[in-house]
Amino acid sequence: MSKFISAVNGFIKKHKRFTGIIIIVILIGIFFWTRMSSSKNTVQYQTAQVTKGTLVVSLTETGQVSVSNKASIVTQASGIVNNVYVKTGDNVNAGDKIADVTLDTAGQQRQAQAWSSYLNAQNALASAQANLYTLQNQLFVANQKFVNDKGITNPTDQDKQDPVYIEEQAAWLAAEAAYKNQSNVISQAQAALNNASLTYQLTSGTITAPTSGKIGDLTITKGMQIGSSNTTAGSSTNVSNQQIASISTGNPNTVSVSIAEVDAPQVKVGQDATITFDALPNKTFTGKVIGINTTGSVTSGVTTYPAIIGLDSSGGDIYPNMSATANIITKIDNNVLLIPSAAVQTAGSQSTVRVLKNGQVVTVSVQTGDSSNSQTVIISGLSEGDVVVTGVASSGSSSTSGTSPFSGGLRFGGGGGAVRSGR
Repeated sequence: MSKFISAVNGFIKKHKRFTGIIIIVILIGIFFWTRMSSSKNTVQYQTAQVTKGTLVVSLTETGQVSVSNKASIVTQASGIVNNVYVKTGDNVNAGDKIADVTLDTAGQQRQAQAWSSYLNAQNALASAQANLYTLQNQLFVANQKFVNDKGITNPTDQDKQDPVYIEEQAAWLAAEAAYKNQSNVISQAQAALNNASLTYQLTSGTITAPTSGKIGDLTITKGMQIGSSNTTAGSSTNVSNQQIASISTGNPNTVSVSIAEVDAPQVKVGQDATITFDALPNKTFTGKVIGINTTGSVTSGVTTYPAIIGLDSSGGDIYPNMSATANIITKIDNNVLLIPSAAVQTAGSQSTVRVLKNGQVVTVSVQTGDSSNSQTVIISGLSEGDVVVTGVASSGSSSTSGTSPFSGGLRFGGGGGAVRSGR
């Protein structure tokens, strides 16, 4: 710097008439150099205030809409649709007529076979019921024989060893067991009859509603040919059901999601959830967890736990198997101190926050609580209204000093050599 000043003085003595101009140029240069140096070293912080509020902790899981609010209308009839009595959107009651089908030969054969099976099941039930009376009579006879012959109120051990006593008591107990077992035989025969009746209904040319609700997914029209496909496996022929429509029951939809292993312990039945769908980006639905399978399943070494979320409303635009994202609310903290999670710096078990006080940044140790994706609860170390640093908005050169506008060898005509100023 001394060489620079000497050079300037020498130049001024030789060129006195330019002294004022030179001084002005030097002052302007120093001014801009100072401003540039100052702007390069200015640091601007992003800040936020400590506020009191409510923290909502949630888990985000993905899944699909389950088929839970629809009943299929199916048939095994084959032939030509003669009449269709409903249209999409109609409300029907269980048993209402949906359509009539004029059966072809295969359809008539299938219906005749189903009717034969129904009659056989009906006869089996009647026979089982009749046999119940026979067994009841045998039970009464065996009981009376034992009571009148060897029945004793308080038999001794010696009485119990009497062969006649043993034989008559055994006959009575056997008759009682046979009578009681016949109730199970009747229940089985009744179930077989119900099954035969349902099979006959499926083969019938008259298609009816299996439950009450609103018609949807109608795929048949008058004059259309329908038919069930037959697949033969060995000596048996399997007849598949053909869906012709569905009935919306009005029950809320459900969403099935797979819970990650680390998240599963936090999910409980009854927790609230918000649900969004890829196909409905501008809508958010609410619901509750109605069940979780804690047995879980393992796929490729990854364990997940299926959970079912019931929506609070049916939602007419929600279709089965739509992709869904559910935010399950696992905890709510009310009236707590909150700061942005970005403000917390953690090293080991110690958490700190940078606080802006009187224009200075001070590091403060804090105790944190629950956190969400964006906010963290502060238990101690801060007060409501404190200003915390969440990040640095912008910064200049890391150097603490600027560069002289005269460095680099500025020459003054007629003077000595180059002068470099720096720190």
